[in-house]
Amino acid sequence: MRKTIHMIATEDAGWLLPLFEPPIEKWSRRRLEQLGMPHGTQEKALRTIATALDDGPMTRPAAAAHLTDAGIALNAQTRLHVVLLAVTSGLALLGPDRGAQPMLVRREDWIGEAPPFDRDRALAELARRYVRAFGPASERDFAYWSGFALRDVRAGLDAISAELEEIRVGEEAMVVLRRGRPRLPRRDQVRMLGGFDTYLLGYKDRGFATGDEHRRTASDGGWIYPVIVRDGVVEAGWRLSRKRGALEITFNDPASIPPALRTAIDAEIADIARFEGASVTLADG
Repeated sequence: MRKTIHMIATEDAGWLLPLFEPPIEKWSRRRLEQLGMPHGTQEKALRTIATALDDGPMTRPAAAAHLTDAGIALNAQTRLHVVLLAVTSGLALLGPDRGAQPMLVRREDWIGEAPPFDRDRALAELARRYVRAFGPASERDFAYWSGFALRDVRAGLDAISAELEEIRVGEEAMVVLRRGRPRLPRRDQVRMLGGFDTYLLGYKDRGFATGDEHRRTASDGGWIYPVIVRDGVVEAGWRLSRKRGALEITFNDPASIPPALRTAIDAEIADIARFEGASVTLADG
């Protein structure tokens, strides 16, 4: 989605992958052509990788070595796009890791044979999942989150129209699932969200969460920064760095953090340390 790697449930791969991969495959093939690798050479590269995967998973450098041995010249850019093409064409997946190296694996070896694909049903299910997670939301929010054109977004929403309810949020019409509105959580929930957290990625306009004060705190130029939110509203920004196995957290503007939040933030920091299995220290902002 949006040319970004996501971790997905295996049972969803059969409809999610063929929904998102074709335009990326087309883009990657076109880019390889521009970089001097014609269609025939691309197909030879895919056959070479397929043969190599008969012996099991392999790292991306190993795949590049097989291509070089087959007489296919690579550079940093074509090496990247050939691997992307192997994945988006349906040949391979990024499967197991070897140390810090993700390995390519033949798709059917990892998740089995692909089921029949129905694009209309896939768009409907994507719309259902999106609205369930992010509603109330608008079609432009859905388009931004998914990366699809509005015509695809509208087709998905139209397919589940009987399940939707339209509501007004300010001056904008938005949709929620009927009988799908969750209970509001208890108040004063404080969370330290990581960079590119899905909460902020779910909407085209994040003003409801950032206000004018924290628009740049949360995002700038397509980059989504780590933020501290209280009841879903951004209060401050923070950063995480790793130094010799330890973690260091820095607040963008410590003076802007209300003292009443510090206990909740300390609990979040302790949870980060628990999850990472590492010590955490605070640095000066």
